[in-house]
Amino acid sequence: MLRRDDKEKGAQPDEIMAFLGKGTEFKGIITYSGTVRIDGKVEGEIITQGKLIVGETAVIHAEVSAGTVICGGKLAGNIRATQRVHLLSKAVMTGSVNTPNLIIEEGVSFNGKCEMAKEDSASETQPLQAVGHESNGS
Repeated sequence: MLRRDDKEKGAQPDEIMAFLGKGTEFKGIITYSGTVRIDGKVEGEIITQGKLIVGETAVIHAEVSAGTVICGGKLAGNIRATQRVHLLSKAVMTGSVNTPNLIIEEGVSFNGKCEMAKEDSASETQPLQAVGHESNGS
């Protein structure tokens, strides 16, 4: 008899379905289900309910609509994520982020605005303007 863990391994949601390696370039619209990792250059639009993993060598100029975005590279454009956005320490993000959960590690360069309203309360909140790091000297 299969254990519950063994059954779930058959359809692993984090299994990478496609990979655009370092040195690849793509222009256009990428639509997929599951998880995709990008380490090359992409220009256009990325649409998924799944996960987008942006590697350290990636350079992306795109509008992104995803379930989850994990970014360690350069991303210029707007991100709308229904689950979460995780900016890793070497990430460079320029543009707006709309997600209910945002994780920003130390070392990230983020220039843009962030809105963390849930879908049902989006009209009740105002976006937070991110300008950069400021210190008050205390």
